[in-house]
Amino acid sequence: MRLELKSNSRKFEINSDKFWKDGYPFQIIGGDVHYFRVLPEYWEDRLLRAKALGLNTIQTYVPWNLHEPKPGETVFEGIADIISFLNLCKKLDLLVMLRVGPYICAEWDFGGFPYWLLAIKPALTLRSSDPTFVKLVERWWSILLPKVSSLLYANGGPIIMVQIENEYGSYGDDKTYLRHLAELARGYLGDEVILYTTDGGSKENLQKGTVGGDDVFSAVDFETGAEPWPIFNLQKQFNAPGKSPPLAAEFYTGWLTHWGEKIAQTDAEFTAAALEKILSRNGSAVLYMAHGGTNFGFYNGANTGGSESEYKPDLTSYDYDAPIKESGDVDNPKYKAIRKVVEQYSTVPLPSVPDNNARTSYGRIQLHRTCFLFDSLNVLGRQDVVQSENPLSMEVVGQMFGFLLYASEFASTDDGSMLTIPKVHDRGQVFVSCTSREDRPLYAGAIERWSNKPLHLPVTKCASRITLYVLVENMGRVNYGSYMFDMKGILSSVYLNGRVLLGWKMFSIPLHNLNEATTIHPIVQVGHSGVTRVLFNKSINKSDGATREPAFYAGSFHVNEVAQIKDTFISFQGWGKGVAYVNDFNIGRFWPSFGPQCNLYVPAPVLRVGVNSLVVLDLESPRPDLVLHSVDEPDFSCGKSKSSMHQL
Repeated sequence: MRLELKSNSRKFEINSDKFWKDGYPFQIIGGDVHYFRVLPEYWEDRLLRAKALGLNTIQTYVPWNLHEPKPGETVFEGIADIISFLNLCKKLDLLVMLRVGPYICAEWDFGGFPYWLLAIKPALTLRSSDPTFVKLVERWWSILLPKVSSLLYANGGPIIMVQIENEYGSYGDDKTYLRHLAELARGYLGDEVILYTTDGGSKENLQKGTVGGDDVFSAVDFETGAEPWPIFNLQKQFNAPGKSPPLAAEFYTGWLTHWGEKIAQTDAEFTAAALEKILSRNGSAVLYMAHGGTNFGFYNGANTGGSESEYKPDLTSYDYDAPIKESGDVDNPKYKAIRKVVEQYSTVPLPSVPDNNARTSYGRIQLHRTCFLFDSLNVLGRQDVVQSENPLSMEVVGQMFGFLLYASEFASTDDGSMLTIPKVHDRGQVFVSCTSREDRPLYAGAIERWSNKPLHLPVTKCASRITLYVLVENMGRVNYGSYMFDMKGILSSVYLNGRVLLGWKMFSIPLHNLNEATTIHPIVQVGHSGVTRVLFNKSINKSDGATREPAFYAGSFHVNEVAQIKDTFISFQGWGKGVAYVNDFNIGRFWPSFGPQCNLYVPAPVLRVGVNSLVVLDLESPRPDLVLHSVDEPDFSCGKSKSSMHQL
């Protein structure tokens, strides 16, 4: 059967409960690959591996916060060069389902929303018809949608479908908001493109999350292993007659993992069998994920439980137990099992499977302490220090990610003091220091969002007032659920022996994030300047004594020739908690004591011939010998895991 088309016209459409491409029935066998989780140098490599898996379509989100990190400051270069990614899909004959948000979830910081939305007063009502919020979405889409419109399928590009919002039925029921998004998208993209929503496969979710009518197609997602066809029949109730091709827009190949959990894994044969139940009856499916990638920088998201204090941040790795592993490996049971199923239903021969990319171990890397974090504060300019009677949030002081150091003073007492901070997002390390002496700040303990308890400050005999420091880490904004309005820093009064402590200074320490210039902040320069001194064996503090004070550590490893540049992993076994940079590239957070991730992935394009620098900010206590190792394998066996294999 074929639909009649105008000569030489390109058209992707829905009719008779099927997808049609250029007049012929089409089964979407797709997979999510997020351009913002893969270095641009590896985009083609990962897409070719997806194509060899048998996929004909790539689905990706568009994270607003990556593209507009500050109001009116848009970024479409580097890992944010979505246009190049889409053109690459076109070159490789892969269709695209583009998920433009504005909310994306995706285990990505704040569900893709820019942090500065949290600083707007009065507070926005996110994901709603709130006029101020809607105007900001309109401004963002007025930049994004014209950029991608030329890449729609009807215009010669790869984009066959554009998703608005994301699983909205699990969050709200503001139909006016959804309809406005649809009208806005139509205004920029025209009437030919298929707009779609994706919601969990229950009647309640679909009632709340779908637009209704025949203007926006409603797709579903559901737990892998659930019987798909009753859910596809339910899907039909929320699409116009003849306009409901069965589509699982998120077919879960694995699952996410939080710090402190056992790495999520799902059985390969079970996953493949569940996929076959969909494909064998001409259903369409998009693998979530085909390739997970990495939450480089500070962009990982987080979840909460029944309260906002039940905070669970995501790992740096977004491997997801997907068929294409974090480093691109395809020689694994899940890739083989899924490919075997897809091959039965593909209308074209599958490309041959590429070899795994070579990985290597560069061995032992000796680090040295370059400076304590507190010693670097004197390089801050006035713009990086804010004074206020009460603590201010990270967003209010104009900071997106990283760390905020709070400082105040109090009078010493003979029997110590009790510190209470009811609301810290997400983790505050507490130190005290006698300003009349030159002793190092004394570590008092940590106040954590998930286990917030009063802290007894150590007795400090001091002729002057005592300085209290609270170093607060933003560990990733909540990306899903009712606690998404997730400001960071100290969000309450601070109490000392039951009395409110006033008079605060806030020192902004954002460090540099993914896709940002390395000269963005003076403290980064101080931390990195130690690398040069280490490399040239000049005077440097080489004391290896154990410390609980945050400090920068620097070292290097050597690559002799281009042929030796390969993917590697840095093992943080025995180190504390912090963030690491290789050649000024933020490879992400480490926390081996909490686990399960021990090693951070370092893609080959980050490396270079000659000297490769490694800078680590360890917030707690590094390995006594200050040694790291470059190894050739991932490792998710660290820490004391709280949960077992993810059961689907």
